[in-house]
Amino acid sequence: MRDILAKRLKECRIQKGLTQNQVAIYCDITENAYQNYELMSREPKLEILVRIAELFDVSLDYLTGRTDNKEINR
Repeated sequence: MRDILAKRLKECRIQKGLTQNQVAIYCDITENAYQNYELMSREPKLEILVRIAELFDVSLDYLTGRTDNKEINR
């Protein structure tokens, strides 16, 4: 799961045209903390992961690799 999460965090960020710093500011964390998520050296807490999913407009299931469908079921 960690590999998929790290890969998808980076892919989604790039697709949205955001920097690591911009994501970190939105999530109220340090840029270094966010970099660690993309480098697989740390996993985000659920609260942070939810914020990231909201920013990227994808589901938690997509970020964690449970599905390849980016859409959020609303």
